[in-house]
Amino acid sequence: MPRWFECLLVLLTLPLWLPMIGVICLVQLCTGQKVFFCQRRPGLHGVPFTLWKFCTMREGSEPDEARMTRVGRFLRKTSLDELPELFHVLSGKMSLVGPRPLLVEYLDLYTEEEHHRHDVRPGITGWAQIHGREMEDLKAKVALDLEYVRRRSFGFDLKILCLTLLHLKGK
Repeated sequence: MPRWFECLLVLLTLPLWLPMIGVICLVQLCTGQKVFFCQRRPGLHGVPFTLWKFCTMREGSEPDEARMTRVGRFLRKTSLDELPELFHVLSGKMSLVGPRPLLVEYLDLYTEEEHHRHDVRPGITGWAQIHGREMEDLKAKVALDLEYVRRRSFGFDLKILCLTLLHLKGK
C-alpha cells in the first residue's frame, strides 16, 4: 500500500481515533495505571525503533494473566491498545499492514531467508494476525510474514485490512 495512501487514511480517520486515545489516556491515569508501554522493536531492514502501545499490565514478576488490568483486558480484546501505533504510521516507522514487529532479541535467531520479513515496514496488522493473533509458534508467524512479503500488493493489503476489521467487528 503506498505510504501516501496510508497517511491519508490515518489522517482522514483521525477524528475517530484521536478522541479514543484521549479517553484511554484519561482512564489509565484515573485508575492509577501507567499509560504507555514502550519497547524497542525491529523495523524496516531490522533497524530498531521504540514501539508505543497502551499499557495493559501492572509491573511485577507474576504471570502475564495475573498482571493484566481490567482495562488492559478490554484494550487487548478490542485491539485498542494498538491505537498509538497510528502515530508510527504517520512517522514512517510502521505501515498499516505488514509483519508485526517482534522482539529485537529474535533478530539473531532468524535464518537468512527469515530476515526478509524486515524488507518491508512492520505493520499494525498483518497476514499472520489474520491467521491467529495469539499464535504461539514463532516459526509459523515468520512463515506467514514471509508469505506476506512475497505476495504484497495494494489489493492484498486492502484484503488484510478488511479481514482485520471483520475480525474486530466480530469481537
